[in-house]
Amino acid sequence: MVLNRNFNGMRLKEGRIYRGFTITELAEYLNVSKQMVSKYENSHAEPSFETVHKIANYLDFPFHYFYEEPVNVTLGNTYFRSLLSTGKKEREMQLDRIKYITILRKMLEEYIDFPELDLLVGFDYQDDIEEFTQQLRTYWGLGDKPIKDIVFLLEERGFIISSLYLDNKSIDAFGAICSIREKEYYSIVLSSDKQSFYRRQFDVAHELGHALLHEPTIIFNDLDKEEQKQIEKEANDFAAAFLLPKESFLRDITMHPSDLDYYKMLKKKWGVSISAMLMRAYKLGAINDGTYQYMQRMISKKGWRKKEPYDDIKEVSEPIANRQAIELLIENDYFTGPELIKILSKEYGLTIHPSEIESLLGLEKGYLLSKEEPVTNNIVQLKTIRNMESC
Repeated sequence: MVLNRNFNGMRLKEGRIYRGFTITELAEYLNVSKQMVSKYENSHAEPSFETVHKIANYLDFPFHYFYEEPVNVTLGNTYFRSLLSTGKKEREMQLDRIKYITILRKMLEEYIDFPELDLLVGFDYQDDIEEFTQQLRTYWGLGDKPIKDIVFLLEERGFIISSLYLDNKSIDAFGAICSIREKEYYSIVLSSDKQSFYRRQFDVAHELGHALLHEPTIIFNDLDKEEQKQIEKEANDFAAAFLLPKESFLRDITMHPSDLDYYKMLKKKWGVSISAMLMRAYKLGAINDGTYQYMQRMISKKGWRKKEPYDDIKEVSEPIANRQAIELLIENDYFTGPELIKILSKEYGLTIHPSEIESLLGLEKGYLLSKEEPVTNNIVQLKTIRNMESC
């Protein structure tokens, strides 16, 4: 029972940071000193039963959450799409979201066959990102054709992709490698509150660039601002080269390289924003500096900085693998929503509200408390053998 366990001060700190609260804010709510909250978090003092209930209410975590010893998760570098404009507090808030998503994936793998993480290994790009992206396209069998849906592509290659409402204008996407029980995962979290399909394509490709170019060779905390700018540039160059392969994109763009209406047509073909294509055309030498600057001014004049043509027409691609896994299990009566929550708590030391799980896995609100129609065309499949009685 919970009362036979010790209060976990690290869990208090984890939950507080997860919700974005400072020690001062929590202390004021509890009507205690900042020093006392610090003692709680460092296990130098234990809050009363009543105080824990107040903490649970304020941070919106179940009471049990603060008495658990969670499964160990090793988190590598976390790369943010807008690294230099994302503050330390905002970055810290998101770290445990990646951990929790990865724990959920680990639990689901006990019942579901997911694609294994499939990365290009053994190739040293030696600063030649063009060659590296071509090697990756060949390895994944993509040829030189447009990538219609990079979210689906990476899920098929074993990446964990989630789309969350982050309520933070400075964060578009972030990703990190995690290790649980000697197995490695790469998770990418996308902001769901301000995306177009085309922007999301580039964001995901950018995070893929970090995964392949910089992990695990970069010690992120040792980088200064100039070095951070450099790895962001490399990730952007990777995204552009991967989404817009040099030879085939040049064949298209050289027909009308300075015609913005032509870029509108190419946007539908390549699934990439006009701004990204224009930058790529400039870097490949399809347009000179003067033409590039003129076209940039025209983009501003047309109001395309905030919204380009077709941005509000094409539906944003959402991750589906984790959602499909949950739906397969529940619709096939492997377990109910409440039973899933109990397994997560008992086997992985993570007791969170159903609504939190729904958010992390992209489920419809209330799904874990209800019964929905089964889905078809799944990326993932149920494992063929599983002794459910042990659960």
